[in-house]
Amino acid sequence: MFGPWIDAIRRNHGVEHATVAVLFSRTGPQRVAGRASKDGFFILGAIDEAQLLSCAHEALDRMQRGEAELAVSPHCGTNIAVTAALSTLATMNTFARHPERPLRERFGDAFTGSIFAIIASQPIGRLVQRFLTTRADVQAMEIVGVRTYFPGVRKVLTRGA
Repeated sequence: MFGPWIDAIRRNHGVEHATVAVLFSRTGPQRVAGRASKDGFFILGAIDEAQLLSCAHEALDRMQRGEAELAVSPHCGTNIAVTAALSTLATMNTFARHPERPLRERFGDAFTGSIFAIIASQPIGRLVQRFLTTRADVQAMEIVGVRTYFPGVRKVLTRGA
């Protein structure tokens, strides 16, 4: 649908999510961030290189055995972007619908619209991840290593995405 370059990023994004899920299951939640690329994904955080490699191998193996749901994460920035977009649209729509009403009267409606948008963004964010920003079809992928760029900045290298 998007082309090989984007699809590789989407697959690596899915494996990134799965890797973080495996990491959290082993160590509990911690402060990490990730960023997918065509040939792997970056993980920012205080994570040992060997542990990261082990988590990445387990994550990919589990996805290849059918655990596609690991590609979708509640911690993904896609969720934040969807929340911001829906909340903005709800607010703009509320203010534009009745321009004759005073601002103070429209504010409550805008606030309520934003709350509904925030609630709706949770399942919609997961759908956007599932169908647009990640892919779980990783059968041809393999983890080829981890490269450390700086303390706390590592890249898991993949092939076949």
